[in-house]
Amino acid sequence: MIEITRLLLDFGLCILIWMVQLIVYPSFLFFSDNNLFTWHKTYTKAIALIVIPLMLGQLGIVIYQVFLAQNTFTLISIVLVVLLWGITLLKFAPMHQQISKGNTQIHLLKTLVQMNWIRTIIWTLLFVLSTYRFF
Repeated sequence: MIEITRLLLDFGLCILIWMVQLIVYPSFLFFSDNNLFTWHKTYTKAIALIVIPLMLGQLGIVIYQVFLAQNTFTLISIVLVVLLWGITLLKFAPMHQQISKGNTQIHLLKTLVQMNWIRTIIWTLLFVLSTYRFF
C-alpha cells in the first residue's frame, strides 16, 4: 500500500512540475507587470493547495521508507526529496516573494523558468525510480 501511495504522489508531482515548467512559468513572460502581479497572488494560493499536500506526503513516505530499510532506493529518494525541499524553500520561495512584491522583471521570470529545470528533472527522476521499484 505504501508503495502505491508513493508512486501516486511521485506521479502527481512529476505531472505537476512538467505543467508548471512548460505552461505556467513561461506564461509569466506574457503578462503585463500589473496583470502578473495580480495573477501571481491567485496562482500561488491555488497551487499551494495542491503542492503542499503532495510534497508533505512524499516527504513523509520517503522518511518512513528510510526507517524501514536503508538501501540505494530509499537513500537516493531521501537525498533527492530533501534537495527539492531545500531548493524550493531557499530559491523558489524567495523568487515568488519578489514577484508578489511587484518585481516582475524579465530577468527574474527567466531565471524562474531556467532554474525550475532542476526541480523538473529531480521530480521526474523520483517518479522513474518509484516506477522502476514498483514494477
